[in-house]
Amino acid sequence: MSDTFTIGGDLEVRRLGFGAMRLTGPGIWGPPSDPQAARAVLRRVVELGVNLVDTADSYGPEVSENLIAEALYPYPDGLVIATKGGLRRTGPGRWPRDARPERLKECCEGSLRRLRLDRIDLYQLHSPDPNVPLEDSLGALKELQDEGRVRHIGVSNVSLGEFERARQVVEVVTVQNRYNVADRHSEDVLEACERDGIGFIPWFPLATGDLARPGGPLDEVARAHDASPGQVALAWLLARSPVMLPIPGTSSIEHLEEDVAAADLRLSDDEVDLIGEAAWGKSRA
Repeated sequence: MSDTFTIGGDLEVRRLGFGAMRLTGPGIWGPPSDPQAARAVLRRVVELGVNLVDTADSYGPEVSENLIAEALYPYPDGLVIATKGGLRRTGPGRWPRDARPERLKECCEGSLRRLRLDRIDLYQLHSPDPNVPLEDSLGALKELQDEGRVRHIGVSNVSLGEFERARQVVEVVTVQNRYNVADRHSEDVLEACERDGIGFIPWFPLATGDLARPGGPLDEVARAHDASPGQVALAWLLARSPVMLPIPGTSSIEHLEEDVAAADLRLSDDEVDLIGEAAWGKSRA
């Protein structure tokens, strides 16, 4: 199993990345209570060798991107910052969609400014907007790419049909959908990504449901490896597919180090199957 994946043919990243959503305030709204600690987490991310950091203009909003620039600029060679546009924020926990072409271009320009970049390596449509044709939203991202503002394009929160439609408009190099051992409803999208060598970024990767209960499959495997159920959940994702790029997020250096250590956890084929079969049954229930 390779520890790295090449996004879009030219961005080699370690497969276990970092999601910067949790560095904001409660409800992913406003600044964190301790901005200095949040910046310390980001610096530790890079120290641990993680070189894929995922964020979005809506995290805060704007807070996560600003923290990344404050902590890490000038960026080390090889660091890939992925961000997203297409959602508005009207309050804590509120995420209305707005993927009009003109809005997406505003989102991208704002992200470039906050991240202090001339070009964003991976820019993702945060979610299809039911009020805007998907082709129009992706067409705006293609224009940004043609202008040199965006290097590669990804999509997020898409069905298989939407993914296929998106690929008719742009070269999609990543898909970011909710996926974990307890929720495998994007299995069809993952399989399409795996078939064509497209990166699959599972968000909410640490959710385990009751699979981590005492005596459950995650608990059993965790005990056998002297690991936490969360570490086993991440190791299972990495073993599930070579295109899988989990991005666990945390505001704690201790939890960050635990998550990153999961990349070194090697599960046997039997353990992968045990967890996968239990997870599939729960996901389909």
